[in-house]
Amino acid sequence: MKRRRLLILSLFSGLLMSLPFYPWFSGIILLVAFMPLLFIEEFLYSTKDRNRPVVMFGYAWLVFLIWNALTTWWIGKATLPGALIVIVVNSFLYALVFLLFHLTKRNLGRQFGNFSLMVYWVAWEYLYMNTEISWPWLNLGNGFAKDISIVQWYELTGVLGGTLWVLAVNLVIFALIRHYIVYKSIAHQLTRIIFLALLILVPVLLSLYIFNDYQAGKDPYYIGIVQPSIDPYHEKFEGMSHEQQMDIFLELSDSIADSRMDYLVGPETAIHQDVQESKLREHPSISRIDSFVREHPNLMVVLGMDSFRKYSSQEQPSPTARRIGDTESWIERFNSAIQIDTSDHWPVYHKSKLVVGVEKMPYPGVFSFMNDLIIDLGGTMGTRGSQDHRETFTASGRSVKVAPVICYESIYGEYITDYIKNGAGFIFILTNDGWWGETIGYRQHMHYARLRAIETRRSIARAANTGISCFINQKGQVYKATGWKEPTAIKGTLHANDARTVYVQYGDYIGRVAGFMAVFAILYLIAKALVNRSSQSALERLRGGGEKS
Repeated sequence: MKRRRLLILSLFSGLLMSLPFYPWFSGIILLVAFMPLLFIEEFLYSTKDRNRPVVMFGYAWLVFLIWNALTTWWIGKATLPGALIVIVVNSFLYALVFLLFHLTKRNLGRQFGNFSLMVYWVAWEYLYMNTEISWPWLNLGNGFAKDISIVQWYELTGVLGGTLWVLAVNLVIFALIRHYIVYKSIAHQLTRIIFLALLILVPVLLSLYIFNDYQAGKDPYYIGIVQPSIDPYHEKFEGMSHEQQMDIFLELSDSIADSRMDYLVGPETAIHQDVQESKLREHPSISRIDSFVREHPNLMVVLGMDSFRKYSSQEQPSPTARRIGDTESWIERFNSAIQIDTSDHWPVYHKSKLVVGVEKMPYPGVFSFMNDLIIDLGGTMGTRGSQDHRETFTASGRSVKVAPVICYESIYGEYITDYIKNGAGFIFILTNDGWWGETIGYRQHMHYARLRAIETRRSIARAANTGISCFINQKGQVYKATGWKEPTAIKGTLHANDARTVYVQYGDYIGRVAGFMAVFAILYLIAKALVNRSSQSALERLRGGGEKS
């Protein structure tokens, strides 16, 4: 096969992998998206005497570079260097995973090699969701975020189940096509054809059954969402005063608030000027919201804020705290959520899945000296603090608990399940997607929230500064979605739920099993390579001895 044809196949595979992450295409495309890349791999496998493994790495990197560039280019709206780093490094890592599959196939055969692709890829996605440097935006299972009617079974498996489905279907289809190309017949392939049909149809039919049969609980709550639509580049952190921004928020809140409303939800950093957590009630913006709540005593307001905590000279600061000038005092900043009501206690949650390079430097205890390299996006400069538990907001006289999820956290399925285990009956997502402009980025982010609703069977109120704000029911259906850059407020009814899905109970068990199998496969590969090398050395010694005699 000529290099030109291999390059065309690479381009085609990268394009197919990208399409499902756009609003206009279905995730079903992913079920065949690996096909061109698998043809490249099969050719290099069958000509392994002439092509070194690094050739496979090059073509795989090209495929994944196209995929990453076409689906996450919008990061460049906020930081061009950051976008380039994410696209290049992420593609490199995916190419390494595919190279490992190719090496396994070269040494252990086609059947074990194909199995290893599923194991390595799923294990990698799981690992990537649980490391300090993490970017699981393009997990394959996320590609079905718009196809909620066919992935209702995510309540059993989570997104990694979708990833496994994609890989398995691609491999079976490819095996059928390869057999036909080699033997010009589909004879003796009936079992494989039946297996493929079941592999595709059983999940889809199960999902459709769940989708049509599922009923939300009868525990309604009346909720409002405020979308102030304040531009993060030119107004949010400069150009518009804090008082003006709070005027907008309260005016929109007043337009929908009434005596029946239980919750009012605002976006991430709705209060962006520093709030000292030990003096919450003294902050002017919070004081104004407190006054508004007292006019509506049944109402609870949940919104985002920039907060900080001071350490005295006698306290041990955390690794993410920073010294105040030349003093002995330290300060730690947080991207936080707060619930304001008429009680004496206002709970505060600190965002804990932080964006690498924007909100944190990974492994702060080791790399704290690099804090000044953090990208400044409107006041979020410097490594932020976090907390080690998923706090839920409660209120006196209410049986329901709320999960305050801040922005980037909403793409981590197993992470969200910890809120549910702590009793959350709702999920409130507070975000500011305005950094990315009117691109596919903010649309992708909203659709991923639909997967969290399915995995946990929790209704979601999503408050986004510039959009999309919306309600999402327990089946992942979106309603009352707002437009982009539209200052508005919406209200609707969500049903609370206290049941736990299989996924909530066991999390990413598919990833853990895949990780165990991946370790076994790699050890087997290493052992096989050592045995082969030893056998080759022995054979060469025998040949050498024969020549001397």
